[in-house]
Amino acid sequence: MTQDARPAGALPDWGRAALPAPAPFTLRNILKNVGPGVIGLGLAIGSGEWLLGPAIIVKYGVVLLWITTIAVLLQVLLNLEMARYTLATGEPIVTGFMRTKPGPTFWGYWYVGCSFLQYGWPGWALASATATAALLLGRIPTADDAGLVKMLGYGTFALCFVITLSSRKVERAVERAMWIMVGAILVYLVAIDITTVDASNWGRVASGFLSIGTVPDGVDWVLLGAFAAYSGLGGIGNAFLTNWMRDKGQGMGATVGHIPSVFSSKVALPAHGNVFSVTRESLAAWRVWWKFVHVDQVLIFGVGSLMGMALTALLTLQFVPAGTVTGGWAVANMQAEAIAAVHGRVFWYLTVVCGFWVLFSTQLGLVDGVPRNATDVLWSGSATVRRWTGGDVRKVYYSALAAFAVWGAVALNLAQPLTLIIISANIGGFVMVFLSLHTIVVNRKFLPRELRPPLWREAALVLLAVFYGLFAIMAAMVSLTPRS
Repeated sequence: MTQDARPAGALPDWGRAALPAPAPFTLRNILKNVGPGVIGLGLAIGSGEWLLGPAIIVKYGVVLLWITTIAVLLQVLLNLEMARYTLATGEPIVTGFMRTKPGPTFWGYWYVGCSFLQYGWPGWALASATATAALLLGRIPTADDAGLVKMLGYGTFALCFVITLSSRKVERAVERAMWIMVGAILVYLVAIDITTVDASNWGRVASGFLSIGTVPDGVDWVLLGAFAAYSGLGGIGNAFLTNWMRDKGQGMGATVGHIPSVFSSKVALPAHGNVFSVTRESLAAWRVWWKFVHVDQVLIFGVGSLMGMALTALLTLQFVPAGTVTGGWAVANMQAEAIAAVHGRVFWYLTVVCGFWVLFSTQLGLVDGVPRNATDVLWSGSATVRRWTGGDVRKVYYSALAAFAVWGAVALNLAQPLTLIIISANIGGFVMVFLSLHTIVVNRKFLPRELRPPLWREAALVLLAVFYGLFAIMAAMVSLTPRS
C-alpha cells in the first residue's frame, strides 16, 4: 500500500501536503527542534522520581529499581511509535485512535475519560504546596497546617494557568518553563549527589537498576504498580507528547497549526492532519525528522528519566533512614529533612526549593496536557464544536482549561497528595495497556509500508502491555481482597 491509497478510517480524509524539509541535523538545530521530550521529562520527574521512587527505597531498598529500567525503555519505544503516526500525519495519536472502530465518539470519550481519571487529581500542586508551606513555616507541615497547604495549593495551581498564557504558542510557554525547571533540578541533584553521597551507595543504586526480576516478599502491589507506571510518564501523559509534537511543528505537524495563546491572533487549525506522498526525497526527509525525534525521546526523555530516578535514589539512600514514613503532608520534604540533619540547615532550604520545582513542573505539564487532549478530541471529532467556535480553537482550549481549573479547586480537598498520586499512577498503568496495543493497530492500519515499524518494535509494545497488565492485575487483586 502506498501513502496515496491508505484508508482514513472513521474520520474525514487527510489533506495532502509535502513533508517539510527538516533543518540539517546539527547540534544547534537539535536544540531548536526538541522540546516535547523536555515537557515529558518535567512531567515524569515529579511523581515517580521524587515521590514514588523514594517511597519504594525507604520501604524495600534499591532492589526494585530494575522496574524503572524496563519501564523507561518500554515507554521510550511507545513514545517513538506514537510519534511515528504524528510525524506522518500531523495529528496527535489520540486522533489516530479515533479513526479506528467503533469510531471517534467512543474513543474520544474513552481517552478523555482516561485523562480525567488519571490526571484530574491535582496532587502535584498540593505536594508542591507542602514545600512552599515548609519554606514559610521553617519546618515540615503537619495535619494542623492542612489549611495553609491547601491555600498554597490553590495558588500553585493558579500559577500553572498563568504560565500557559505567557506566550503566543501555548506549547512554547510550557516548554520554556520546563527547560528552566528541569535544568535547575538536575544541576542541583547532580551537584549534591557527587559531593555528599558515598561511593558504596552509587554502587548499590547501579546494581538496583540491573536486579531484573527481584521482588521482595510481602510487597505492596498498589505502591509497586504506581512506581512502575510513574517510572517515566506512565499513562495518557505519554500520548500527550504527540499533541506537543504537533504544536512544535515536527514532521507533518508543521503543515497543520497549533493552539495559540488567548492573547495572540487566531490560528487556523484544521480538524484533520495532512499526509505526504512517499518518494525517495520524502523518505530522506523522514529519516532526518526521525533522528530529531529520537534525540528528543531517547536522550532527553529516556536518559533524563533514568537520571532523575538514579539521582533521587542516591539522595534518599544516603540520607533517609529505612522505614521512614513517606505519606501525609511531609511528602515533598522528606529528603530535605534528612540531608539537613547531616549537613546543616542551608541544605534543607535548597532541597525544599528543589522539591517544589520538581512537583510544580509536573503540575504545569498536566494543566496544559489535560485540556489540550480534550481540545484535540473535540476539535477533530465534532463539526458542531468547530461551528460553535467559528473555527477558533482557542475557545475550546480555554473553556477546557477553565473547567479543569474549577474541578481542580474542588479535587484539592479530596485527599492527601501522595494518596492522590498513587491513585493516578495505578490508573495510568492500566491505560498503558490500551495505548500500546492501540498504537500497533493505528500504525498498521494507516501508515504506508515504508513508514511502518519493524516487527521487533511491535513486539516491544506487546511486552509493554503485558508488563503493565500484570501490575494492574496484581494491584486490583490486592485492592479487592477483603482485609482480615
